[in-house]
Amino acid sequence: MMKFIDKADVFRRTLMLVALGVCALPSVKAQEISDGTASVSEALGELATGVNTVWMLLAAMLVFFMQPGFALVEAGFTRTKNTANILMKNLVDFMFGSLLFWLVGFGIMFGVGAFAGKPHFIDLELMAELIDNGLPIEGFLIFQTVFCATSATIVSGAMAERTKFSMYLVYTVFISVLIYPVSGHWTWGGGWLMNGEEGSFMMDLFGYASHDFAGSMVVHSVGGWISLVGAAVLGPRLGKYGKDGKSRAIPGHNLTIACLGVFILWFGWFGFNPGSQLAAATSADQTAISLVFLNTNLAACAGGFASLFVSWFKYGKPSLSLTLNGVLAGLVGITAGCDVVSPLGAVIIGLVSGAVMIYSVDFIDHKLKIDDPVGASSVHGVCGTLGTILVGLFAVDGGAFYGGGFGLLGAQVFASLVVAAWAAGMGFILFKVLDKVFGLRVSKRIEEEGLDVYEHGESAYNA
Repeated sequence: MMKFIDKADVFRRTLMLVALGVCALPSVKAQEISDGTASVSEALGELATGVNTVWMLLAAMLVFFMQPGFALVEAGFTRTKNTANILMKNLVDFMFGSLLFWLVGFGIMFGVGAFAGKPHFIDLELMAELIDNGLPIEGFLIFQTVFCATSATIVSGAMAERTKFSMYLVYTVFISVLIYPVSGHWTWGGGWLMNGEEGSFMMDLFGYASHDFAGSMVVHSVGGWISLVGAAVLGPRLGKYGKDGKSRAIPGHNLTIACLGVFILWFGWFGFNPGSQLAAATSADQTAISLVFLNTNLAACAGGFASLFVSWFKYGKPSLSLTLNGVLAGLVGITAGCDVVSPLGAVIIGLVSGAVMIYSVDFIDHKLKIDDPVGASSVHGVCGTLGTILVGLFAVDGGAFYGGGFGLLGAQVFASLVVAAWAAGMGFILFKVLDKVFGLRVSKRIEEEGLDVYEHGESAYNA
């Protein structure tokens, strides 16, 4: 017997099912939206990381391209007979520096420790846990490597034309694994000079931590002060100073390639400074990079103009070699504060750096009687320290000229002096020991006839 079907009951049940389905729709839709939002957010995050990584690696390429720039500048400012030696040293310090910084220096610079970090000895996974900047640890390593190589290669120019190649290899090792990484740890790797936490040494003393955006102090002043003490310990080139003690000019063999080298360095600096932002994905990053780019170029131009007119006034003619170094002085000077000064501040820093460089070269050469063939001590040591200090005056936020008082200025002066003392002191010990034990300098005969043939068995020019 068939059961009687109540149509009203069926209708009621249908309505209930429809109601339940309608009630369920919002939760389903919400889940779909939530999943979709999460997917979009994840995709955008990956895209931002990709953009930042590509920018960092592109900047690293530009900084690497500064190596041939340094090689050409140093070769052009020295004599023909030592060209192959200059080129060889610039090639080798990047090779050595890359391997040594990967093996030891990177861990010392960015590892955990009060004085210095603990070496990781190629364990990049450990470093990835310590460095949480959202970037691949391998890319960050190569970016920091090219900065380390820059600091080491500065020294080769100041000690050119009379240093044993074997000794150059030895002191490059110490710069790459100890001197540069330790000072880098203090200022970039979480060390005491950059510690801005409440109750830290710098905050208690000055109310500010030191600021060095791209390396006026960390990279350039370190290389420059090591250069100064290295050239002093090594002694001047034969014939540089006469019996009367007066300095004699020893012209470089090719200002053409020196000028090309400066243009290459200028170009590479657009990776050196803007690349230190380490990010390019957001509008804030793009604005910051653009400001740094502009300030870098303005300071370079101002430094070149200042050295041009000062050399014209001082020596009666506008000197190409000094103008080239003036451009570099402006670039070095702005590197610390390129992210925190205005374009006008960048121009002033460039002008001051270019002018001071001229008088610094004259003082080191004629008064201290230290023979620096390329002016590395003045360009990188003096102007690197000067540029770091000027941040305390021209920083838009905290600078003394902008109503910030003298706290930041004090922090910049203190940090600059500490790093200078570390670099110069360790450099002096290193060079003195090497000179006493092995001898830093080539023999008189080799220096007179040129390092190319005796040190490398070949010449850069065979015409």
